[in-house]
This record gives sequence, C-alpha cells and structure tokens, in this order.
Amino acid sequence: MKLTILGGGGFRVPLVHRALLRDRAEGRVTHVTLHDLDGARLDAVVRVLREMSEDHADAPALTVTTDLDEAVTGADFVFSAIRVGGLAGRVVDERVALDEGVLGQETVGPGGIAFGLRTIPVAVDIARRVARLAPRAWVINFTNPAGMVTEAMSHHLGDRVIGICDSPVGLGRRVSHALGVDPGRARLEYAGLNHLGWLRAVRVDGVDLLPRLLADDEALASFEEGRLFGADWLRTLGAVPNEYLHYYYFQREAVAAAQAAEQTRGAFLLDQQRSFYDRMRVPGTPPFATWDATRLEREATYGADVREAAGAGERDAADLESGGYERVALALMRAIARDERTTLILNVRNRRVLESLDADAIVEVPCHVDAGGARPIAGDPLPGHAAGLVTAVKSVERDVILAATTGDRAAALRAFALHPLVDSVAVARRLLRGYLDRAPGLGYLRG
Repeated sequence: MKLTILGGGGFRVPLVHRALLRDRAEGRVTHVTLHDLDGARLDAVVRVLREMSEDHADAPALTVTTDLDEAVTGADFVFSAIRVGGLAGRVVDERVALDEGVLGQETVGPGGIAFGLRTIPVAVDIARRVARLAPRAWVINFTNPAGMVTEAMSHHLGDRVIGICDSPVGLGRRVSHALGVDPGRARLEYAGLNHLGWLRAVRVDGVDLLPRLLADDEALASFEEGRLFGADWLRTLGAVPNEYLHYYYFQREAVAAAQAAEQTRGAFLLDQQRSFYDRMRVPGTPPFATWDATRLEREATYGADVREAAGAGERDAADLESGGYERVALALMRAIARDERTTLILNVRNRRVLESLDADAIVEVPCHVDAGGARPIAGDPLPGHAAGLVTAVKSVERDVILAATTGDRAAALRAFALHPLVDSVAVARRLLRGYLDRAPGLGYLRG
C-alpha cells in the first residue's frame, strides 16, 4: 500500500513514520513518498526517518520528490500536511491581527481567515490533481484551517477527503483520565466545527459520566480544559469545550496575553524550526536526538498563550507525548484499508447531523469508519448558543472558500467583518488591507 505525504519536509512527519513502524499487521503501508517544495527540509526529515528505521527490517520503502504529480500518482492514501507561506506567513497572520487589537491566532479569527485565503487555492489544486491522477485514493487532510480546507477539497473529491484533528482526541483522553476510566471504553459525544466543538457526554457502558465530572471541582482541576475554562463556567455550559473556544469565551484576556507576550507562537516556532533545520545541515548532527529534543520543547510550550491568560500553569507530562494527528490518521487509514470498523471524531460532510447546517458543510463529529469511508453519527441537537456560534463561523468559512476560489474581494471582506471575534467593519477593512500588504500569496484579491 502506497502512502504519499504532502508537506513531507514538515517537522511532524517523523511522528507519522514512527506510527507506521509500529504497525505490523497485514495490509500495512509498504511505500512512503514524501513531497515538499523545499529540498533542504526534505533532506533533514529523511535523515531522521532513516535513523528511526535502522532497527526495522520491514520499514516502508521511502521515495522523495519535489514533483507533485509524481508524488500523488498511484497513491492509495494521501496525507496533506502543507503550510502555504511557511511559518513566516503565520507570523504575519498573527501580527496583522494583533496590531488591530484583535486575536492573532493560526486558525481562529482573522489569522485563520488569512491562512485559509492563502491555503485554499493550493489545496484545491491538490484535490484536482488527486482526482485526476489517483481517483481511488483517500485524502486525509491535516492542513489547517482543517475544516474550511477539507470543505474546499470536498468540492472536487467528495467523501474521499476526510479532515483530522487531534484536539478532540486529546480532550477525550484527558476527560477519561479525570474520570478514572479507560479512554478505550468511553464513547464520546462531541459536535461542532474544527477548533469549535463541545464534549457533551462521556458514556461508559451506556451511562453518561460527564455530570459526575462537572460536579467534582478536584477532578475538573486535574486536566487542561478544566483549568482553562474553570469549574463554574463548565457547569454553566453543561459541557467541556474544545480548548480553542477559550479564544471566544475569554477573548479580551487572550488578546491581552498575546499582546504582552515577547513573541507570537508563530514567531517562536519559526525561530525554533530554523534552528533545527540549520543544525541538521551540520555534519555529525544526531538526527533523531536533535528532532526529538526540539519536539519536546514544542509540545511543552503548546497553548502557552491561553494557559497564561487563564492561569492554568504548565502542560501535564502526559500531553508531551504525541497523541496526536498520527494516531488518528493511522487509525483512519487502517479502518478504510482493512475494513476494521471503528469510531473516530473526524471532519466530514454533515448530512444533516447538525440541524443548523446543510448537508455539504464539513463538521467535526464522531463517525463510523470502515472500507466505505466515514459516516457521521447523529447526536442530540446543539444548544442554541453553540448552534449560533457554529452557524456564524461556518458562514465565515464559506465566504473564505468563495473568495479563495473566485478572487471575490467582497467575500473576503465579509469574512473578516462577520467573524465573531472582529468587532468592527472598519477594523475588518484595515485587516484586509494589512494582509494584502504584508501576507504572502494573496495577490489574487488585489483587483
């Protein structure tokens, strides 16, 4: 079975490779093709992968290419993990927003809109090429903003593109541990959009244990989301939100913390990864040890801005080990390739599971997965406050997709102006001008 990874020079590719090396079952991946536009980054990642494979005689064969058509031709699965504009583009996304006094974050608010405007044209081109060169392939989309990128690709690939995110998985794992139950036994009822969802029930043997958790201050203080949102607010909601909802519920605090920080998250990662890839060019640098030390620093500082704003302290040691995109992706790939039925929280077409959205909207919900793909599982309707936020953000995502695929500048302005985290049309106009002046890859909107 052939797997192609787009963005193959990306820092997290070794996590996927490690998961592949642990997979010993029949029908496993036998060939991996890495594609990236940056040959030096590819070389660095290949060095890490080859060291990881030294004690594995049956490691997948590895091919490297900078030619996209060559990469996707004949693939059974395509992992899309690209970052259009690189981390330098992310820094601009964050800084333009913060300069206007609104949230600067990679996937949420104005920064997420700018990232989507830059990424969707490239993602759509990839979708068209896969449809032409590998029509039987399944595309598993890691690329952020995952919901809107997956939706844009679905216009060309239908249900054969599925978006993944590790946030719901991590949330479910942490909540299960706080309840003292095996995460494998817990059935999570979760619904929303990517980076905008709520855990509404945790069922073990048919019994919902979430009310027990919400009543226990000590248990709520034992995991990251409990500390981020606080026991009183979680009880008010009657649910546990995805960590990214901190940006909505505590917008002023999040913006203040980001503005007070020495550097944005994107700037930190840009410096860190430049250092990593520079070190990998030096002869004698130990590939895996250098990568792993960098990974641990990255994981330890993940979400530092919201934790600081909430006074939530350091990350738990258990969250420093990846838990992660690669596990979700491999579980999804195994279920489809081997018809191993499972349930995963994924980004898929709605099919009216969320009543406030149309059938083609990409939503993030639990799904039954087998050889036929992923099918969303219907749950209770979202409460009004959640349905309203989901509907508003999905409308923004649709305008981003329209602008990115047609060059409609009015749609781009509408996306900025109508996002719940932008409080002024005048600010939205300045945001659009700021991104056009400073962000890469948005020239198509200048007309």
